Amino acid sequence: MGMTMTQKILAAHAGLPAVEAGQLIEAELDLTLANDITAPVAIKELEKIGGHVKDKEKVALVMDHFTPNKDIKSACQVKCTREFAAREEIVHFFDVGNMGIEHALLPEQGLVGAGDCVIGADSHTCTYGALGAFSTGVGSTDLAAGMMTGKAWFKVPAAIKFELKGALPPFVTGKDLILHIIGKIGVDGALYRSMEFTGEGVSSLTMDDRFTVCNMAIEAGAKNGIFPVDETARAYMKDRFRRAVKVYEADPDAEYAETYSVDLSELKPTVAFPHLPENTKTEWETLPIHQAVIGSCTNGRISDLRQAAEILNGKKVAKGVRCIVIPATQEIYLQALKEGLIETFIRAGAIVSTPTCGPCLGGHMGILADKERCVSTTNRNFVGRMGHISSEIYLASPYTAAASAVLGRLATATEVL
Repeated sequence: MGMTMTQKILAAHAGLPAVEAGQLIEAELDLTLANDITAPVAIKELEKIGGHVKDKEKVALVMDHFTPNKDIKSACQVKCTREFAAREEIVHFFDVGNMGIEHALLPEQGLVGAGDCVIGADSHTCTYGALGAFSTGVGSTDLAAGMMTGKAWFKVPAAIKFELKGALPPFVTGKDLILHIIGKIGVDGALYRSMEFTGEGVSSLTMDDRFTVCNMAIEAGAKNGIFPVDETARAYMKDRFRRAVKVYEADPDAEYAETYSVDLSELKPTVAFPHLPENTKTEWETLPIHQAVIGSCTNGRISDLRQAAEILNGKKVAKGVRCIVIPATQEIYLQALKEGLIETFIRAGAIVSTPTCGPCLGGHMGILADKERCVSTTNRNFVGRMGHISSEIYLASPYTAAASAVLGRLATATEVL
């Protein structure tokens, strides 16, 4: 029996000729990742046993969730990680000044790429599948073991194939695609499976679309999401990715647990209503909002900011609405400055933050009060995710979030332009 893309990557890193779904393996890691919330836990586990990092080049520590520090506790978390990074001579340590949201920063910096096997103590580590890598989230204890040994145990996942056809219509993005899929299969529809995206429709998706889709694979319960390595992916990695590109392709007779066909041309702007990403709708009644957030590891890249600016240009954020824009990295922030996007946001009445996860996890930079509604380009809308337990989060694309900010209600781009 043939293997899927994910199975081929895992087999190669386990030093095996083949693997099959359900098999337990030990695989070599190309990179391990932690942030200011999860790193201190892993560090303490290492210190308990007197362990050290095996390869200082294969660890990335990114201070992004509460950075710049929002309070004493977060400051202590970062101090712990900062001192560990200095002690272990970690090469890829990102702090204030060279910071960014981890899942936008690592691809941008060329630390992850095609053929890699990556673990991160953050559930959205699955983002890097957009580049043809196997990447998945793990707990902090597993992360500690990975840093110390350079290896990790995996149960090889079965796979679901998503055959993409056509191209996305205007004002419809990768965010709408993944919300459509999650709405179709549910938040447990891909539980511990690999979501593998194929078909001629893949070529019509930008890299930022693909990053968004893979980022939210975990919201369907998936172990990972992965795209084939085509010319778009190669162009992104050229002069950026620090290791050799290794391309793995699924065998023609690869076995899939399920197969879905998605016609991209038929998709519409899609919103996930509270309190699960699967609660998706393409039509709704008038729904006033209090806040719009454009950013996060899901939708804080330059194309996302361009989409939001396209809507906000020459317009004003509605009275009573707070619009918060968060570029995902310093490089993205600089590019947005060069293109005049930051000025567009500020003149429209929005605010622009330094790169941070911030409001996505209810950390800072936009916490919701009781009964407030927020349209957000983030990835989760669970009860209390961004603040008060009675607040509501509506997950949407940058186009939809920006349009909603202008009209003061949940709205789509075509209602504004």
